[in-house]
Amino acid sequence: MSKNKKEEIEKVESAAADESSKSASHAKRGTGKKIKYGSMSLGIVVVVIAIVVLLNLMCGLVVKRYPVKLDLTSDKRYDLSDESIDALKSLEKDVDIVVTCPENDFEGLSNQYKAMIYQSYGMNVEFPYTIIPEMLEKYSMYAGSGKGSVNVKYVDINKDPDVIAKYKANYSGEITAQSMIFACGDRVKVIPQNEVIGMIAPSKASAQSTNLQMVFGGESTITSAIMSVADSKPIKVAVVSKMNGSVVVDQIGANMAYSTEQFLNKNGYDCTEVDIAADELGDYDMIVLCCPAFDFSDDIISKMTDFLYNDGKYEKDMIYIPSLDALNLPNITEFLADWKIQIDENYIKDDKNSVAISGQLYPTVMVSDTEEVGTLPNDTLPIVAPFGRTITVVGKNNETVIKELLKSNDTSYTASLVDDSDSSERAAYNIVVKARKETSSGISVYGSDLLVIGSPYMLDSTILSNTNTYNNATVLLTVINGMSGKENSAIIPEKSLQQNYISPDATALRVIEITVILVIPFIIACIGLVVLLRRKNR
Repeated sequence: MSKNKKEEIEKVESAAADESSKSASHAKRGTGKKIKYGSMSLGIVVVVIAIVVLLNLMCGLVVKRYPVKLDLTSDKRYDLSDESIDALKSLEKDVDIVVTCPENDFEGLSNQYKAMIYQSYGMNVEFPYTIIPEMLEKYSMYAGSGKGSVNVKYVDINKDPDVIAKYKANYSGEITAQSMIFACGDRVKVIPQNEVIGMIAPSKASAQSTNLQMVFGGESTITSAIMSVADSKPIKVAVVSKMNGSVVVDQIGANMAYSTEQFLNKNGYDCTEVDIAADELGDYDMIVLCCPAFDFSDDIISKMTDFLYNDGKYEKDMIYIPSLDALNLPNITEFLADWKIQIDENYIKDDKNSVAISGQLYPTVMVSDTEEVGTLPNDTLPIVAPFGRTITVVGKNNETVIKELLKSNDTSYTASLVDDSDSSERAAYNIVVKARKETSSGISVYGSDLLVIGSPYMLDSTILSNTNTYNNATVLLTVINGMSGKENSAIIPEKSLQQNYISPDATALRVIEITVILVIPFIIACIGLVVLLRRKNR
């Protein structure tokens, strides 16, 4: 082979070797880039997932420590009122709420009542009982921001009846399915099944209409039950129903006494029906006597006087509501006169300031002592006093302090309960009066209060429960709380529920939760993995 030929072959081989070396170098650099970009993609995916998980955890902790209201429904059905939220944040004890049925029973109730109304009346009406478990979750959430807690548990007592045995030791009534048990230490309160179902009902205004407007009235009941069992010093109320075994009250009085008892029970008072002659009253803080049908003996009058005097320590209270039929009660009249109060034998009428209830016009009354009644959350709502007997203050002295709380409008006049004649004089008349007797010890002042409510129908259950229409419940509870010293109860208005709405139910909310916590991070991870594989294959 010639020298030139040999040199040409060596040059080709050398060039091929150089090219091979360059290809290897390029391949090595390409692999390095893929590894580099792949590592960056993987790192980004890991960082993004970590951020999403961290944000979820942080949001959960923030919501638990500083709860926020997030209700996307048009009628704000799942929101708690400010009164409930404030009460929960001030809670200092742990309260257990045991619902004696599975949680999905509430969805079944919704379907059951909707079908029943449609079958009976042909109306398509929503009964959204799923509000109850949703709101119970809110109670637990808001209570977690304070010192105490609200722990909600659902139990099927048909399958496991022994689970409620520990509560029966401190509760004498029957506990059935679909009830709610509130417990704090040895204090137990039960909202029975009928009251739980009654938390959602037609508004009183639409009850006779073909277009029912549903309302939710359960928040006031639930909040009051929580605060009641957490109260270490409950107010014990003796509701007078009998005397020596005989019924004390007339038929109207029986209905109003029951309504008053339910009203006080609902708002955290411990009420017990008593025989005024046979039962001891010393352990009670308040007596309620509604519409007595006959006069009391001197011994019974002395017993009530001694109760309020309390061996000179006072600090006892009484609510008296006169009958519209029993007028000749000389001993009770003398008892009231000792407190500088006289109940007249007439009732007020007012054809200029009245509201219609079931087709009848009944007078409205005004707050005459704003210091005692306080500021009303909605002062546009009327206070109605059907058949309110007028009250006269017969004298004042240093021992008895009289507060005239509610008066009729100056357009009102009176009608006699004796002969049905009307008075032509128009004036403002006392309808609710509070008398107080006091004593002092050093710088401390102690007293007992006698609250006289001239209209028994002010305490009618229909009027008291219709908190969106009347101010009766708010005014009376404020006055009663003020004289008893009770601070942890409030009237929370019913919540109107719109019939046509789009709102997430429990299942939808669970889907949203899973989507945010699991699905979205998973999708982000998949996207990152796809990016990683594509860059790797370039």
